[in-house]
Amino acid sequence: MKVIYHCFGGSHSSVTAAAIHLGILPPHSVPDTHQLLSLPYYDKTPGNEYGKIRFVGVSSDGHQVYVLGKENLGDRMNEIFYEIGRLLDLDNEFVAVNTMPSVNIFMMLGGYLSRRLGLARLGRPILVFGTRLAFPRLVEQVKATQINMT
Repeated sequence: MKVIYHCFGGSHSSVTAAAIHLGILPPHSVPDTHQLLSLPYYDKTPGNEYGKIRFVGVSSDGHQVYVLGKENLGDRMNEIFYEIGRLLDLDNEFVAVNTMPSVNIFMMLGGYLSRRLGLARLGRPILVFGTRLAFPRLVEQVKATQINMT
C-alpha cells in the first residue's frame, strides 16, 4: 500500500505525519526543534515542487510513504492525478491523507514567513512551536490511517 500525506506546501504537517508513520518520530513524545528540522523535506520544499509526490520511506509493515504539497491545486490537479496514476503501477492501492485539519495558526504563519517570504530565521521558531502543538493531533491522524489500512 502507498500512503500519501498531503498539506498546503508539503513541508510541515505532511512531512511530520510521514515521519510518525515511518517511526522516525516516536508518537509518545513531542519532538524537539532538532528532530523536526532534521526530517527529510521539513521546511525545505521549494515552490516548484507543488503537485509532486515525493517518496519519504518504507514503513516497518512495508507501506511506501509519500508527501505532497498541493497548494491551492488549481492547474496542478492534472499533475497530481498523473502522479497518482503512476504510483498505482503494481498493487492499485493507495490512501491519501489530508493533514491540513491538524495545522494551526502558528504553523501557517511560520510556514508563510519561512517558505513564502524566505525568512526562515523568523519563521522557523514559530513553525516549530506550531508543529509541536499540532503533534498529538498528527499522531492521531497517523494512527487512524494505519488502522484503516489493516
